[in-house]
Amino acid sequence: MKNKKQSFFYRNSLSIVFIALFFLAFGAQAFFGWREHNDELKELGGQEIGFFAYLETGHFFSATCENFQSEFLQMALYVMLTISLRQVGSAESKDPEKPEQVDRMPDPGREGAPGPVRKGGWRLTLYQHSLSIAFIILFMLSWAGHLYGSFNDANLQESLRGRAEKSLIDFIAEPQFWFETFQNWQSEFLSVASIVLLTIFLRQKGSPESKPVDAAHTETGKG
Repeated sequence: MKNKKQSFFYRNSLSIVFIALFFLAFGAQAFFGWREHNDELKELGGQEIGFFAYLETGHFFSATCENFQSEFLQMALYVMLTISLRQVGSAESKDPEKPEQVDRMPDPGREGAPGPVRKGGWRLTLYQHSLSIAFIILFMLSWAGHLYGSFNDANLQESLRGRAEKSLIDFIAEPQFWFETFQNWQSEFLSVASIVLLTIFLRQKGSPESKPVDAAHTETGKG
């Protein structure tokens, strides 16, 4: 009988659970967004649409990508700013005094080293920054998706009200898109600041996002 700690689920349970939660929440968002959009269409004198037709609307694209972009922006900034910025006592910061393992020079002879590390050159240069690059690309794509969705949804509403549709330049010059954008960004900045500061003084036994329970408040990093 396979040991529990050797099972596929145990070894991958964190990603499996979060991906499952994502799809559950994503499905719920799509369902309730569809109902809300149909209510808006009826109020504006339009015809209700089916669920799968809703998934192609600007309303759905805007709501989905609006949230995605703020999360990817948060992760991109978090990955990049923690390279050089410090917070004494935080589990989320590098130690301001001691060298860190993440700053060591890549060793192509290290057992299990990824292919780009072994090959070196431009592959290694790119791989050294691949995490931040990936988050930046995801942020830019989701920001563009949010703009596309909001623009199309706004023009649909203008059309149903009997008004002329707006150009993309006119739409960007108005406050709606930027209000949607910054209301998400500020919440992400606050959440990162919260975990950076709260991990100075608070603990969660067993969590890799916390310092050891007996660690001093001034101890920086996860120990």
